[in-house]
Amino acid sequence: MKILVVEDEPKTLHAIRQGLEETQFEVDIAYDGLIAKRLALKNSYAAIITDVIIPGINGFELVRQLRAQGVTTPILILTALDETSDKVMGFDVGSDQYLTKPFQFAELLARIRSLTKRSRQVEMNAQTLRFAGIEMNLDAKTVTRDAHSIDLTAREFALLEFLMRNQGRVVSKADIAAQVWDLNFDAGTNVVEVYINYLRKKIDKNFPKKLIHTQFGMGYVLREE
Repeated sequence: MKILVVEDEPKTLHAIRQGLEETQFEVDIAYDGLIAKRLALKNSYAAIITDVIIPGINGFELVRQLRAQGVTTPILILTALDETSDKVMGFDVGSDQYLTKPFQFAELLARIRSLTKRSRQVEMNAQTLRFAGIEMNLDAKTVTRDAHSIDLTAREFALLEFLMRNQGRVVSKADIAAQVWDLNFDAGTNVVEVYINYLRKKIDKNFPKKLIHTQFGMGYVLREE
């Protein structure tokens, strides 16, 4: 599997590259955010590791732009910025993991292995999304789970697609409302909860393994327990 490492500090870059290659990963490198963006849009990577303070565009902006352009590759931010506000920013722009420097390579490797395992769980192309037995054909607008056909309304289909594209990541009710309903979220409405329940009855009710989970106080997540 190939990893993109975005880092402008030579000693850190060398250590990461050497460690990953010794554990059988292929590694591409980029010294600034603009080069990294071009590589990420052109190539397929199992994961991306990026610093924040880099030339061109910083790591936060790199992640934001990649997500805006539909790149779903798992991303780990690796940085010396350790304030809570920095970590929140990292997750808000779309990163999957946030690790602060100095770090132990064993922890970095464990996180990368976790991300690449997740990446293998979701097979995506222009027509089909797959996760844990669910298969969505985006052209035919069909959904199956373990080969059983599931009938969804247009809104339920859009909600499931959003959850699958963000599998493993907690999404808030406001995120769902903005992406699925294209509206500013009204905290007084329960429309998101209602449709999550509709989806659960069709996706999870008749199957032993539940995939749609509530993260209390934060939102919802599609994942295997």
